[in-house]
Amino acid sequence: MKNVIVGQSGGPTAVINASLYGVIKEALAHEEIGHVYGMIHGIEGLLQDNYMDLGAELSKEDLELLKVTPAAYLGSCRYKLPEDLTSTFYHTIFEKFENLNIGYFFYIGGNDSMDTVSKLSRYAAGIGSEIRFIGVPKTIDNDLIQTDHTPGYGSAAKYVASTVREIVLDSSVYQQKSVTIIELMGRHAGWLTAASVLARKSERDNPVLIYLPESDFELEHFAHDLEEALKKQPNVIVCVSEGISDASGTFICEYGDEAQVDNFGHKMLTGCGKVLENFVRHKFGVKVRSVELNVCQRCSGMIASITDIEEAAEAGRAGVRAARSGETGRMIAFCRVSQTPYRMECRTVDVNEVCNQEKAVPAEWITGDGNDIGQAFIDYALPLIQGEAERPMENGIPKYLSRG
Repeated sequence: MKNVIVGQSGGPTAVINASLYGVIKEALAHEEIGHVYGMIHGIEGLLQDNYMDLGAELSKEDLELLKVTPAAYLGSCRYKLPEDLTSTFYHTIFEKFENLNIGYFFYIGGNDSMDTVSKLSRYAAGIGSEIRFIGVPKTIDNDLIQTDHTPGYGSAAKYVASTVREIVLDSSVYQQKSVTIIELMGRHAGWLTAASVLARKSERDNPVLIYLPESDFELEHFAHDLEEALKKQPNVIVCVSEGISDASGTFICEYGDEAQVDNFGHKMLTGCGKVLENFVRHKFGVKVRSVELNVCQRCSGMIASITDIEEAAEAGRAGVRAARSGETGRMIAFCRVSQTPYRMECRTVDVNEVCNQEKAVPAEWITGDGNDIGQAFIDYALPLIQGEAERPMENGIPKYLSRG
């Protein structure tokens, strides 16, 4: 009998706990699996012997509540494993696996998390370890390759579309000309910003202008687009990805000198909305505001898509099934086998071919000379935002599970 260990890593989503739910439920259903341990704060927490016995500490009621709870129940981390597989780190972590009698390792996360699965599985192969390592995807950015989409994206897209729609209605109540700039997450891939097109009720409805990182962004071109839009209607909504950049590769947020670097060397992008707000104010002299949705895009569980929740749970279950069948060094991926009616199946892909790469929005889905999104994206995204979960309420607000 071997034990399972599971962790969560990177930025949380509204459904990352649904994947954890799937891992726990599937693992506990098999007699050859003993304990299901959860790493507190991912691999970084395990290094400090910080973990819990999920099977023993969570009741059936807790598990059902976990399924609809946003954020990372186990806590997350952004810990980059050494590139050198001869590092003492690997010897230490595998000693901990041995002490806990681990046979199966699951990591729920995005690109950097798949890098962790890749390194651990390659080290295991090098020392002849029989531990099986499986990546369970998550990211609101939807930028993992070799999967149709990622758990977490559908709910974030639903939040973006719903919130943008509400901002559209709010902005239209006054007669004077106004511009509202909505800044959305997305460093190099504009999947979330593209979802703002779902807020439209007609072809000419707001948001009128949508800019993704996949297309070069030039202030002069933007000024022309905005001038034309203001000729047609007094209230214009503009949606932009935080990572929009000019033809030289300079992020627009850097025009305001507000970019910093995180532990992985990624630029921490924020502020392009404010840069554009100031530009529009000085260029056009109209009422203008910028809105940054920020963390709400990933933490809003109240409006999570039931499709996303169920698919996230299935990804966790599929991970356990794959490991039990002998697979290792793999990531669970979604395959869209039918569009109408929508139907998805899970498969596995080589995690080494996934990590450290990014999936961009297809160029042919970006229209309007780089300032709009076409029907192909709408057809792709609509099935992912369908349905609402039934959730317990407490004192008028949703009831969620927490370790505190």
